[in-house]
Amino acid sequence: MERKIQITEDGSATIYIPAMDETYHSRHGAIQEARHVFLKHGIALLSSNSVTVFELGFGTGLNALLTYQFGEKKHSIDYLCIEAYPVKKELIDSLNYLDKVGKEYGSIFERMHTSKWGESVALSDRFTFTKIHEKIASYVPKKDSIDIVYFDAFGPRAQGAMWELSVLEKMHLMLRPGGILVTYCAMGQFKRDLKSLGFTVIGKPGPPGKREMTVAVKTI
Repeated sequence: MERKIQITEDGSATIYIPAMDETYHSRHGAIQEARHVFLKHGIALLSSNSVTVFELGFGTGLNALLTYQFGEKKHSIDYLCIEAYPVKKELIDSLNYLDKVGKEYGSIFERMHTSKWGESVALSDRFTFTKIHEKIASYVPKKDSIDIVYFDAFGPRAQGAMWELSVLEKMHLMLRPGGILVTYCAMGQFKRDLKSLGFTVIGKPGPPGKREMTVAVKTI
């Protein structure tokens, strides 16, 4: 499937898939969207100094990189991510994230993309990273093992199966009581499905270009 680099409105890059008319990140700003959704309204809400993150859709690695930077002096982070269709290294090397985030994170970003699938890697004494090459449909999660889920699949229009109840059930299963699922999506059916599973759903202001996003807390 063809993939192209695009520059978003905040100057940071994303990847565009013409066949799906879908981008990996917001056209209104890749980095500002990731920081708004997954940091400000995600991991920053957690009070614990030790956090386990599960990202649905590793993609470009932007969320992992920004989480590493955010938690560098604040949290001990165990970061797991799942990706069925990895992005080719030559495309990753064409992204300009290090120009925006900091060249000093170059070796960390490189190791995120070159580490072996299924192996846990200590990127620092406070950040452990594991990427899983598998479809979420076949993935078997460990119950009550995750503090926060970054739900960053392509949107329901492009990838409807990722937003079905069976996938959300896995997210609920893996989250600890009080754990958080956070996503840019605020679709009505998606929020109703979350509520049916025992999440308390909270609407938050969206990043530029989106009116609303979703934070869901596992309460049952």
